[in-house]
Order: sequence, then structure tokens, then C-alpha cells
Amino acid sequence: MNFKLFEINKTAITLSSVLMFLVVIAVFAVTSRLLQRVLRAQIFSRLRIDEGIQYTLIRISHYVIMVIGAVVAFQFIGIDLTGLAIIVGFLSVGIGFGLQNITSNFVAGLILLFERPIKVGDRVMVGDQEGDVVEIKMRSTTIRTLNNIAVIVPNSEFVSSRLENWSYGDQKLRVDIDVGVSYGSDLETVMHSLREVAAEHPEVLKNPAPDVLHRGFGDSAWNMRLRVWLEHPRRHPEVHSDINCAIVRKFQQRGVEIPFPQRDLHVRSPLPAGTEFPRSA
Repeated sequence: MNFKLFEINKTAITLSSVLMFLVVIAVFAVTSRLLQRVLRAQIFSRLRIDEGIQYTLIRISHYVIMVIGAVVAFQFIGIDLTGLAIIVGFLSVGIGFGLQNITSNFVAGLILLFERPIKVGDRVMVGDQEGDVVEIKMRSTTIRTLNNIAVIVPNSEFVSSRLENWSYGDQKLRVDIDVGVSYGSDLETVMHSLREVAAEHPEVLKNPAPDVLHRGFGDSAWNMRLRVWLEHPRRHPEVHSDINCAIVRKFQQRGVEIPFPQRDLHVRSPLPAGTEFPRSA
């Protein structure tokens, strides 16, 4: 057990010291988990703290405890890490061996936890995929898409790239529903019907009030847009579908036609047989 494996800073590292190092790290890891349970059960539940803030505080406390555990473990086996020079030396060696991406993702993870451009529970767009933030780790963030697919995104992408967060600040979301109506329809009936559809849906907010826009003249229809506001972005696909179905039913009741694309075809009569065309000189 006392067989020397190698030396660090003129300190002999034996098998027993390695085992003791792992035991100390394990004790601090268990302590971190217990603290997380106490925070969730005893403190956060009473103070009614926002879910995103809870997650940030828990992750920060975990990082602090594990850093303290690492320092204690190194000192326990005789390695003094109180000097910043040694820590910087370890980081520079790691970066030199190709850990630039890991380091940048770790720093970006800290930025996400402190600045909180995203937090657990937010509805975000990752590329062309929509999903909810379920976990922010040291290196990456997990997004759960609407199809229940987990997308693992490196933290550095959230810091250095454009990010769409539908839940940041004010969570209200505007949903635009486009529909075309035939030119023979009564315009006032169309606008009144669309407003009724919005007013009848229980998840559409009264304030801001829904509104209807005439967006222009298409090839075979007036292009109308119904704009409604929702309290939270998570339900917008279902609400969009509900309103589309309600528009179809309402237009059928009111005799409003939703046209399909049409083209007028003019057929000219053929010239009589024997018709001669003048020849050019």
C-alpha cells in the first residue's frame, strides 16, 4: 500500500494516498448530494423560489463543495494547492493537451448559471428544433424537444451564438394564425368570426387583446391574420391547432369560403380550315 507510484511537487504518491484521495472526494460528493436534498425539501419549498434559481443555487453549491473537497483531498495526501501558481499550472497543462473546448464549455456553463440567459424550464430554439431546458451541466446543456428527444448542446454555443429563449423575462407569446378567404366573402363577417374564435378559446389572453389583420390580396384570396397571446409558450402548437379547427367550423357556419388556388384558362377557338396567312415580302 505504501509503494510509491510517482511524485508531485516532490511529494511521493503511494497507492494508499490515492485511495485516501478518492475516499475524501467521495465523502464531499455525498455531502453535496445530501445538501441538495436539504435545500430542496427544507428551504426552497418554504421560500417558493423559482425553479431556475433553485437549479442555479444547487449547481453552484455543488461546485463549491467539490472544489473544497479537491483542495482538502490534495492537502490530505501532502500536496499543497493553496498557491494559485500550481492550479494555473494544472490548467495550462490540460489546455496544452487539447482541453480548450472542455475549458471553454466549463466557463460558459458558469456564465449560464450566473447570468442566466437560459434556465431550467425555459422554452428555447436550438437550430430549427424547439424544446425545454432540462439540465445545465459543467460542459453541456440538455434540451428536451417536443418529440421527447434529448439534444446535448455544448455550453459555449449558448454564449457565443444567437439564442432564442421564449421564456426569458416576459413569458407571454404571440401566435399568428394565417388564413385565406375568398374575394366573395363579407369582410366584416370574416373579421368578426376570427375575433369570436379567439375569444372562445380558454387559453387565449384577454389582455393583450386578439386582433385581426388584412395582410394583402393573394391570387385567389384575401390574406387574413389572427394574432393571439398566450400565457406560456409551451402550449402554442396545441392552441394553434385548436384555433385552426375552430376557424374552419366558424367559417362553415357563416358561409365563408376558404378557397384553394385557382387559375383561369382561356381557350381560343381554332382558325377555320383553309385560312391563309399573309406572306411577308
